[in-house]
Amino acid sequence: MSPRRLEAVAALFMLMLFNASGAFVGINIGTGVSDLPSASDIVSTLKAMKIQHVRLVDSDHQMLVALANTGIEVMVGVPNDQLLRVGQSRPAAADWVNKNVAAYTPATNITYIAVGDEVLTSIPNAALVLVPALQFLQSALLAANLNTQVKLSSPHSMDMIPKAFPPSTATFNSTWSSVMLPYLQFLKSTGSSFMLNAQPYYSYVGGQGVFPLEYALFRSLNPNSQVADPNTNLFYTNMFDAMVDAAYNSMKAMNFTNISVIVTASGWPWCGGRNEPAADVDNALAYNTNLIRHVLNNSGTPSQPNNQASTYLFELFNEDRRAGPVSEQNWGIMFTNASAVYSLTFEDVATNNTDSPALRGMFCVANSSAAHSALKQSLDWVCGPGSANCSAIQPGQQCYKADDIVAVASYAFNDYYHRTQASGGTCNFNGTATISSTDPSHGSCVFAGSTGANGSNTDAAAGPVSQDSFASQSQSCWLTYLAAVLLPVVLLM
Repeated sequence: MSPRRLEAVAALFMLMLFNASGAFVGINIGTGVSDLPSASDIVSTLKAMKIQHVRLVDSDHQMLVALANTGIEVMVGVPNDQLLRVGQSRPAAADWVNKNVAAYTPATNITYIAVGDEVLTSIPNAALVLVPALQFLQSALLAANLNTQVKLSSPHSMDMIPKAFPPSTATFNSTWSSVMLPYLQFLKSTGSSFMLNAQPYYSYVGGQGVFPLEYALFRSLNPNSQVADPNTNLFYTNMFDAMVDAAYNSMKAMNFTNISVIVTASGWPWCGGRNEPAADVDNALAYNTNLIRHVLNNSGTPSQPNNQASTYLFELFNEDRRAGPVSEQNWGIMFTNASAVYSLTFEDVATNNTDSPALRGMFCVANSSAAHSALKQSLDWVCGPGSANCSAIQPGQQCYKADDIVAVASYAFNDYYHRTQASGGTCNFNGTATISSTDPSHGSCVFAGSTGANGSNTDAAAGPVSQDSFASQSQSCWLTYLAAVLLPVVLLM
């Protein structure tokens, strides 16, 4: 195994999960782990990673104690096996709030209670008690004077939306209309969010090739493979946004608007069985990196450009006790010994700056010999999913040249490279770009890296990881695990 790979596996994650709009990326912590670290060790890991939002699938008291006075916002959960008791008894609901929420606030910053998980699609026999459970728990929060601090909702699966594409015509399964109507009324009256478990992995695998893998991973789509909603003419560059918009439109179909969506679980498995080729390290790294950057970029969705859905990444640790195929046990970004499954860097877009001293005098420019069609495809990616700041190359702006795609693409490529190089971004773009020491700035068009660059135009987010970033990452599950096990020994030698 190469030293570079060992360094990657050993790297600690850097999580800066706020942005100026308030959208955030948090993390799920499951309980199906045989050797789960102690609560204090988990919280130490969260603090080292600068994670500020955590979703617990239950209300583990040791975790709630360990999270006290950390400032980390906590979502606790009423597990499905407790839902019937809470939803059938107002005193039981009050007891649950008193023992699992009120007893730990304000020291522990509990802000949300997730009531059940995918109740209507996983335990339909409990469907009729879901709304009463929410109402009883809300009454208990009101009695404890916690109703303004702690909100209530219930995570739903995408299976609640039988036909999620096109998003404009998406509706909830009509079987559950009698539950969804009072549920949405509850969210509206309490100012709570609609909770959605949005997992493109399942939709991609279940779709059996209907949508390209690139679409699921936030990667650039070939111009001939663009995904558009035929009813709105809105283009979707990724499946995640389509899922979120499907939820918004499903609520709209029931005459509910202005209820925000929060994604309570989204991720990608890094290892699968022989018949699960999409579950690998490359795809997991691509999806999670691009998801985080997409959320923190605050670009919203095609139908909700001003509403970015905060998201809880699924998940911190692999859950080896989860039932199902191999992939179900391998969604974690870390092993329980605190080593990384794969190296991730999360950046706060508010502090991302293209004026990197280390890259001054270096420029990522378009290859003048590249076909214009290839340059156009790369330009579409870098200014779209890549999230480069392309405002300066719009018509009428200082770097716009209507008849010079090489110059226009060079500005966009260079902006992307300077924003992302420190976190693994490359200057390749499928062979259409190259590194140059010749400053391409001209007139008032100043490229990042130029001695004249002042960093004033540096508020865009880092772009998604491109396809060529992963060639050296691919490996089998056992090899990754072996690296995690041997790493402490290597470091001690």
